[in-house]
Amino acid sequence: MELPLVVGVDGSGPSLTAVDWAVDEAALHGLPLRLVHASRWERYEGALRAGTERPSDRVTAQNVVGTATERARRRGPDVQVSGNVLAEDPVDALLGADRSAFALVTGSRGRGELKGLLLGSVGLAVAARAHCPVVVVRGDLAGLSGTHGRILLGAGAPGEGGEAVRFAFREAELRGCVLDVVRAWRRPLTATDGSVPEEESVHRDEERAAALLDELSREARAGHPAVRVRGATVEGPAHGVLVDRAAAADLVVVGARRTTGHGGLQLGRTAHALLHHAPCPVAVVPHRV
Repeated sequence: MELPLVVGVDGSGPSLTAVDWAVDEAALHGLPLRLVHASRWERYEGALRAGTERPSDRVTAQNVVGTATERARRRGPDVQVSGNVLAEDPVDALLGADRSAFALVTGSRGRGELKGLLLGSVGLAVAARAHCPVVVVRGDLAGLSGTHGRILLGAGAPGEGGEAVRFAFREAELRGCVLDVVRAWRRPLTATDGSVPEEESVHRDEERAAALLDELSREARAGHPAVRVRGATVEGPAHGVLVDRAAAADLVVVGARRTTGHGGLQLGRTAHALLHHAPCPVAVVPHRV
């Protein structure tokens, strides 16, 4: 049986946008969709006073899942949709599902979080700790609509981003998209004596970046020959380069190192910047080391 696409829902606008995106993604991959609403309602729900008409928090949670499930079934009638209400912390609930999920999907911000926040706490924590791919659905209308016909892959070091590369190639193949693979590189710093690096040295650094780009995508190209790939080496910090180039992408994909035995947040600067600033959905694909 195919692993489901698991979506965190809380009734907020961003979470419903995530549901819409996830329905389309599930249909694309032929996957079941599981909607999860988690909260600690059992800690705070006391006996209601006689005569009150306020529904209990548990009933509210069930309504959230019911509404999201109905929305998903209307959008994707051929997608198998299920919903669960869990009496858990939302981050713990989603992370508890990561080993039995194709990917986890969250909105950019949750219910009750400040509108000025670029990224909600649940999305950030899940993206930084999950062992399966995490997609944070964010961005402008153009980025969310999937009409650019372009997937953007941030190419990390060979041996550290294989899962992200394979994820990006699969997405591009199923969507019939161009896959832009970008490797950022930095010009050598000015020497302590004030001298500027020779042009030959700069050229070598650019060539090295191009060689790494080819090495990273060679195996995946062979497995997905129909994917149109455009490689580019760009001078500049990776986080800035990818945020800028994500403006014309339907999805940006980056890898993230997961060190075995490390229980804290594991998210590099590039992924962190994209999750806060990219104008399209962001997929963070973990690589265990």
